[in-house]
Amino acid sequence: MAAPDLTTLTVSAARDGLRSGAWTSEELTAGYLERIRSVDPSVHAFLHVADELALVKAVEADRVRAEGHGEPPPLLGVPLAVKDVLSTQEMDTTCGSRILKGYRPPFTATAVERLQAAGSVLLGKTNTDEFAMGSSTENSGYGPTRNPWDLTRVPGGSSGGSAAAVACGLAPGALGTDTGGSVRQPAAFCGIVGLKPSYGRISRYGLVAFGSSLDQIGPLCRSVEDAALLLEVMAGRDPRDSTTVPEPVPAYSRDLDGDVSGLRLGVPEEYFIDGMQPEVEGRVRDAVEHMAGLGAEIVPVSLPHTDMALPVYYLVVTAEASANLSRYDGVRFGHSAQAGSMTENYRQTRAQGFGDEVKRRIMLGTYALSVGYYDAYYLKAQQVRTLIKRDFDRVFRQVDLLICPATPTTAFEIGDRIDDPLSMYLADVFTLSVNLAGVCGISLPCGTDAAGLPVGLQLIGPHLGEQSLLNAAHAYESTTDWHARVPDPIA
Repeated sequence: MAAPDLTTLTVSAARDGLRSGAWTSEELTAGYLERIRSVDPSVHAFLHVADELALVKAVEADRVRAEGHGEPPPLLGVPLAVKDVLSTQEMDTTCGSRILKGYRPPFTATAVERLQAAGSVLLGKTNTDEFAMGSSTENSGYGPTRNPWDLTRVPGGSSGGSAAAVACGLAPGALGTDTGGSVRQPAAFCGIVGLKPSYGRISRYGLVAFGSSLDQIGPLCRSVEDAALLLEVMAGRDPRDSTTVPEPVPAYSRDLDGDVSGLRLGVPEEYFIDGMQPEVEGRVRDAVEHMAGLGAEIVPVSLPHTDMALPVYYLVVTAEASANLSRYDGVRFGHSAQAGSMTENYRQTRAQGFGDEVKRRIMLGTYALSVGYYDAYYLKAQQVRTLIKRDFDRVFRQVDLLICPATPTTAFEIGDRIDDPLSMYLADVFTLSVNLAGVCGISLPCGTDAAGLPVGLQLIGPHLGEQSLLNAAHAYESTTDWHARVPDPIA
């Protein structure tokens, strides 16, 4: 059997090869595990690799296929990776934090359960900014992940481990989470596809909470078809998550016809700002012209409250983080300082277990929720959030989708912004509004800068507008070749 090129293998190609008998799941999984052993020491995309368990599951998948009882599950034997903020009963879930070192959840997240029920093989858990709080994966308690395109640069965050793993062929696809851009921004920095579904489209059960009204799980892949395929498997109502929507799940991957004739694409003026990298603006405007050439109608639009998204986001998300992270007390699970009194044990456990960025956000959120400041900060932020959502509601009555940059720059150097929180937060300035409004968005590669670093194109759709979003992204991808490029340093 011919060995597949793991650096370019997509989820759908891996599935098709398994179906045709071009390779077995055991061979494919063993190939990825060997590549992880040889490449990941330079990249540090994984926090935990399930060497033995993955091979056991792969052999089991091959047995199921050989027995041939009915139609096999859609992802039978396909290896995937999962961001380490998603609970997995069979392996540790640390959230990139020392406070959860060695923690093994008693349950598995619904999204992961559905991938496993579809037959996928879990290769391991990927690195992340601690509790998904970051834009560069430098805030991990276990060391930073490096961008495969340039090992001196960040892969983005907080799903940087998953993005880097897919970009350099350590997995054909992976799960990330997106609270303010944490799937789309690393996808842009690493030159792959990252989908943030509508809020409620995928269950958050088993996702370790950061910002509960903003968090959403999404796939990182080498192609739009792969993103559609994984979304199909994970989406749908879950009685364990009351925020999931009851609407039926479309056959996203089967309805990608690539026809955008007459599609109205809005170009928001607020997403082309002073200070953004000229090469990013140039490549995105080229992509807009390309879509016009495919038959889309380009419409200038405005989202007037966009400049308020950053302060609103960092009030809402830190307040929710302050509430969610209060459970880490050193008593029930995770690290415990074993100090004298209970109060001192709380203090020492959190001082030792949390990193600087997590402490910063807890303090900001606690302040915003405190007596005398709640109305002035958190309540006001929620009111302005409503205005941001209304901007999207209004603009989606004028156009079908929005087209804009995913990030204002390409990947920056490791250490360049770690001591400048505001500069770091600005890396997500084009993605935050999507989470505040609860709509869907996707990033896909649309070019490179002079240094050869990927530029990400962002498409944004209305709530539950994933089919149109994916189809437009597929139209662009299928008529360009940016998605076919792989990083040279470790190819």
